[in-house]
Amino acid sequence: MYYVGMALLVLVGVLLLLLAVAVVRTLTLPHKTAGYQMSQDEARKALYAEKLSKMVQVETVSVKGKSEPEKFRKMHAQMEALFPTVFSTCEKIEIDGNLMMKWKGRTDKEPLLLMSHIDVVEATGEWKHPPFSGDIAEGKVWGRGTADTKGSVMCFYQAAEELIQAGYVPECDVYLSSSCTEEVGGDGAPKLVNWLKEHGVHLYMLCDEGGAIIQDPIGGVKGNFAAIGLFEKGHGNVKFIARSNGGHSSAPGKNTPIPRLAKFVARVEKKTPFEVKFSPAVEGMFAQLAPYAQSFGLRLVMHNLWLFKPILKKVMPAISAQAAAMLQTTIAFTMQSGSAGFNVLPQEASVVGNLRYIPHQGMEESVAVISALAKEYGLEAEDLGGNGPSKELDLEGDAYKLFAKTVASVFPEVGIMPYVVIGGTDARFYGDVCDNCIRFAPLCFGPEQMAGMHGLNECIEIGALPGGVDCYKAIIKAQEERSA
Repeated sequence: MYYVGMALLVLVGVLLLLLAVAVVRTLTLPHKTAGYQMSQDEARKALYAEKLSKMVQVETVSVKGKSEPEKFRKMHAQMEALFPTVFSTCEKIEIDGNLMMKWKGRTDKEPLLLMSHIDVVEATGEWKHPPFSGDIAEGKVWGRGTADTKGSVMCFYQAAEELIQAGYVPECDVYLSSSCTEEVGGDGAPKLVNWLKEHGVHLYMLCDEGGAIIQDPIGGVKGNFAAIGLFEKGHGNVKFIARSNGGHSSAPGKNTPIPRLAKFVARVEKKTPFEVKFSPAVEGMFAQLAPYAQSFGLRLVMHNLWLFKPILKKVMPAISAQAAAMLQTTIAFTMQSGSAGFNVLPQEASVVGNLRYIPHQGMEESVAVISALAKEYGLEAEDLGGNGPSKELDLEGDAYKLFAKTVASVFPEVGIMPYVVIGGTDARFYGDVCDNCIRFAPLCFGPEQMAGMHGLNECIEIGALPGGVDCYKAIIKAQEERSA
């Protein structure tokens, strides 16, 4: 007992010492605030709002399995009317409604590609402003695609338009790319990638959607932050099937198909079967957010992951579901089927899980883990396909540092944070032709914009547009700083 007591005292002493070190480190951490001032340039706001409005007025809803290149060529014609200097100066590459413009640079350095998509999701329901009206009201442009993602397309085209008009020639070739099948996971972006491959083009950097300037990224951290996406999770679907001989509902046996599925779903909801791990991107995110945390306790934890990481793994879901999703593969149960009759026990019932794969436990391993768990409940698992996570951008690499420095120069009051994109983007197709895929649209998305994407009343603040144009200009000019 004596030795056990001494060991406990030593352990407590070590823990207190480590805690003291963490407290001292936190006390020396400067407390910061992250603000954002939208542009007050009324002339630029009006000009950009009008251009975006006209782009929104061209309906570009993409439909899975349906090719409609002429619909998107109408958008190309509208864009040519809005950005005539770009279209008269750059080489136009159009493939089945997908558009890429090549702006020739001064040198043969690896090119830059700015990209987003011009297709949008359907717009049903009752809208405050008709979804394809492009109404300009209340300091916003309203309509489907304003935020996702015609706003960013307008901004990088306008950036090129203004630079070309001013006589600027970029350091390297610059590509302006916009696919028309992103929302349906189609082959638009792959077709553009194939063109790059066929012409021997390897990109230094691309900038796609994914992150943005967001407000209050996690609980306890207030302000506006440029969330720069370093990689995106993969995604796929697995169907879990329970079988039986069926029967009449008046005499149900134990463990019929639906109860087995329910037990399995409840088990997964109670305790994740997937490994929870901090990637360099997430560690970097917390390190950058720590000075902005409102409470000392949160600053203490976020600034000292070396000590508190095991605790954060447990409590992260309570802090932020989105942040928790950055640490592991996730599964959401979305579709189910069973008997067609009220009084018939099903011979087969199923539930589909939508998985989002994390790099440290990719697609194959994650499917194997969830399939093994399903087997314990007498279920079959059918992999319906998907794709793995993208390569992670090096947080210490020159490309990220240059990009983060550039964004900070345009938005000096905004906090900069690495970010894991938990949705899907077209950038995932470019891994073979680009080593530095960055996912960031330089536009401010508040709660209203986040709710409107794929939902009702999509809109964007007019005041955010000049900053977006300026940031794309800075990204283009920043290529001059790259070493030869």
